Amino acid sequence: MRDTLRAAARHLAERARTSAETLLRRPLGRAAPAAQELDIYWDPKMAELLETWGIGNAWNEIQLLLVNARGKVVDIACGTGKVMTLLAPYPALEVHGFDISDFLIQKAIDRGIPKDRLAIADATRTSYPDRAFDYGYSIGSLEHFTERGIVEFAAETRRIVRRAAFHQVPTSRSGRDEGWIRSLQGYHNNSVGWWLERLRTTYRTIHVFDSAWNDKISVGKWFACVDSAEPE
Repeated sequence: MRDTLRAAARHLAERARTSAETLLRRPLGRAAPAAQELDIYWDPKMAELLETWGIGNAWNEIQLLLVNARGKVVDIACGTGKVMTLLAPYPALEVHGFDISDFLIQKAIDRGIPKDRLAIADATRTSYPDRAFDYGYSIGSLEHFTERGIVEFAAETRRIVRRAAFHQVPTSRSGRDEGWIRSLQGYHNNSVGWWLERLRTTYRTIHVFDSAWNDKISVGKWFACVDSAEPE
């Protein structure tokens, strides 16, 4: 009987949430999952989306951030390699990339990116040597990790990138910590302060500035992590 009542309560709560989302015309935050949801990275529809979503905003911005940079750069969670191709004309940059999905990495290879510039790896634990890259960046990726994964992602980025790492993520338009949003790909939709709290477990100095990307409930922000804290 107790289990039946609990199931009924969950069902009613879910119906109430759905009704509220319909009235508000926007999703409501939920508890974040304990493990990262990875199946989406083998979905052909996601591969198609990765070819276009940053046009006119974040993809322009990463080029501006790196236009005067020199050295080795790593695209963290590079997907199909689209952004790597945008940076290819910059002769002072040697651009590498990795992704957890072998399906997406094959897409990058198919578009002509050299295999020796690509790797299949988890952003929280790669096999790259310490300080292997001068710069690193992630675009629309970090928000899909678990809270623990975000901290591990930042720590691993600090280990392999020696100068600066630039991370573009959505933050809540309301300025509140709205929690985990369910959509095609679940993500954290929280405040700038929430993100700084987690990134500062690794980085001492973080500059935050606007991205042109936005939607109805989120505004894009760049977190430029330029000075690492000393390890404990």
